[in-house]
Amino acid sequence: MGRAAGRDVMRRSRSNPLIELKHLPFRSSDIWNAAATRFEDEVLLLITVETLEGTYRIFRARSHDGERFTVDREPFMTSLETGPNQMYESMGIRDPRITFLEDTYYITYVADGDHGLRLGLARTRDFRSVEQAGYVSQVDVKGGALFPRKLGGRYAILKRPDAGCGIWVSYSDDLSYWGGERAVMTPRGGYWDPTRVGIGSPPIEIDQGWLLIYYGEKGTSAGPLVRLGAAILDRDDPSQVLARSNIPILSPRDRYERVGNVPNVVFSCGALLEDGHVMLYYGASDSCVCLATADLDDIVRTCMESKREY
Repeated sequence: MGRAAGRDVMRRSRSNPLIELKHLPFRSSDIWNAAATRFEDEVLLLITVETLEGTYRIFRARSHDGERFTVDREPFMTSLETGPNQMYESMGIRDPRITFLEDTYYITYVADGDHGLRLGLARTRDFRSVEQAGYVSQVDVKGGALFPRKLGGRYAILKRPDAGCGIWVSYSDDLSYWGGERAVMTPRGGYWDPTRVGIGSPPIEIDQGWLLIYYGEKGTSAGPLVRLGAAILDRDDPSQVLARSNIPILSPRDRYERVGNVPNVVFSCGALLEDGHVMLYYGASDSCVCLATADLDDIVRTCMESKREY
């Protein structure tokens, strides 16, 4: 199915926004982004919720149809309250991303604390209990996602250093000690993503390599404009970008994307590939969770059309 000229590649759900403050069984300040996976014949989201005190927790939401969600009353993950790592999560944990790897669901998340941002790692097999397994970055890393299988016999992770403006890949033999960093993508002057780029949903393996949904930021006189684009990374060496969209695949257009806690933002932490269709769960203006879909072929075509120009 082709897309109409002048419109986004992704098509918004008519049910948007899917999850707003009014849908929560408790009071909170705002809703941020959502990780996504399939679990026990349901779509399961892990959403970031900002508490009334200004800290962050992660809540589970479930749906049979992928659009009507029930949010748990109690958080699925909270920041550490005791121990030596407590200071790294004093402001809370947020922006989870789920990767199914070796019979376990791994969750990367941003730990916000007294000394800046770190990338945390947790794991679960049943989404009822969760084990926080330490950190997979040094300070000032704002976002990351594991690949769903080893590359060259090593685990691999994409991350976005907070002090930088691009995406990097790192490798590990044991999910604890990481190194071998290589740059993957940087911003591009003159395009839609000139100021900053970062990881969106975890990479998805497709025939052409790895599909990466990423966000790009552009500074404007009204503040940052954050949109979503796509790239295809080499299957064996993800530091090699094979193709990259010269246009965003989703831009803030509707009111719920343009007005909110942080206006003019669409930001994703989770996507599903099912029967050739991409289901992209995204946060809008850091105030609600939404859904957009597209044919995988349309996204790949958008990347390949401009592969010689990025």
